[in-house]
Amino acid sequence: MSLANAWQSPAGLPDALHAEWTKLRTLPGTGWLLLTAAALTIAVSAALDAATTAAACPPGGCQSDPVKLSLTGVQAGQAIVVIIAVLAVSGEYSTGMIRVTLTAMPRRLTVLAAKAAVVAGPVLAVGAVAVLASVLAGRLILPGHGFTQAHGYASLSLGSGPMLRAACGSVLYLALIALLSLGIATAVRESAVAIGLVLGLLYLFPIVTDVVGNQHWQRHLEQVAPMTTGLSIQATVSLSDLPLTPWQGLGVLAAWAAGALIVGALVLRFRDA
Repeated sequence: MSLANAWQSPAGLPDALHAEWTKLRTLPGTGWLLLTAAALTIAVSAALDAATTAAACPPGGCQSDPVKLSLTGVQAGQAIVVIIAVLAVSGEYSTGMIRVTLTAMPRRLTVLAAKAAVVAGPVLAVGAVAVLASVLAGRLILPGHGFTQAHGYASLSLGSGPMLRAACGSVLYLALIALLSLGIATAVRESAVAIGLVLGLLYLFPIVTDVVGNQHWQRHLEQVAPMTTGLSIQATVSLSDLPLTPWQGLGVLAAWAAGALIVGALVLRFRDA
């Protein structure tokens, strides 16, 4: 069966979506993990809001970014998103249920497409709630810590173009992290290995970049680091200092996610379950 034919299943995809949604919502802990991801994102954002004090803007403009600060919790919440996405795949391999799934739905790429859609959907919904709550927390907390118009900082509002871009981009960021994790989990099949690979890629890549002494190479590494470039979507000040523009940075993360899904699809297609 060719790769093109694998996708041509008008009746197969809805069935696969229904089956994958049933499995995800009945998987032990999925609901709690989604709630934890939202709660952790909001709690970390609010805690950092409360722990940060602003200074008056210098003549060159404000260097602190209250928008990015109010969304910092995304960096913590993404770890739970990784676990959710990985378990959606590796759980079936650990129990052997993947054989049943592939017997019932032989079109393997359709199965992967259904898993991607079913995982990304709840992450988008939970991410939207977490991001909106984080923005609200920042709007309520930051003015009491010096982030006021008197100090040169505008009030947080989704009516602002940069704020709206940062908020919507953060939700998309979490969905892309889920797809990246899903692709890697499909390729390696082991929960611990997949989670370790994704978290290492996200959190260790920036550390390695900082260790590199050569500024030229450091700049290039920053331009390909999935978390560094992806989270540039949250920046609203000093955009010229970013390794890439905000949307370009999110595009790099999308390329990582697409690459992981392609590798996962090839492994799923040509390797025995």
